[in-house]
Amino acid sequence: MAITDSIVRLGASLIETIHTRLELASLEIEEEFGRYGSYFIWSLLGLFCGVVTILLLILLVLILFWDSHRELALFGLISTFGLATVGILLYLKTMIKNKPRLLAATLGELQSDLQALRPTNANPAQSTTAKSGKNSEADQDSEGF
Repeated sequence: MAITDSIVRLGASLIETIHTRLELASLEIEEEFGRYGSYFIWSLLGLFCGVVTILLLILLVLILFWDSHRELALFGLISTFGLATVGILLYLKTMIKNKPRLLAATLGELQSDLQALRPTNANPAQSTTAKSGKNSEADQDSEGF
């Protein structure tokens, strides 16, 4: 009966661990979708500013041949949208470059789970004396004298 109970507890622990890791993976995937949505919106905003800059530049060329100070106002608008475009695109490039790896936390937790399940064979002599029921401290004390 004790072996059956141990197997049942081990199975329950394994299922609980898998469930926790899957929850973590789903959270990371949701965060990644949110991040890509942000990238998309910033890209659209940068594209919009770029298009407005080009349209205003064309309008500036047309207006340059008209009367007096319209050029300065239009040049100010072109500069504003142009700088906004450059700033947004640089920010977007930085966000994409610094994004975390997909499922990094889940993979890290699975790696730590795997390491926890692997036996540590730091001192094989100590593990054999523990299995035979001998007191390893007493053995070390008697070897020292």
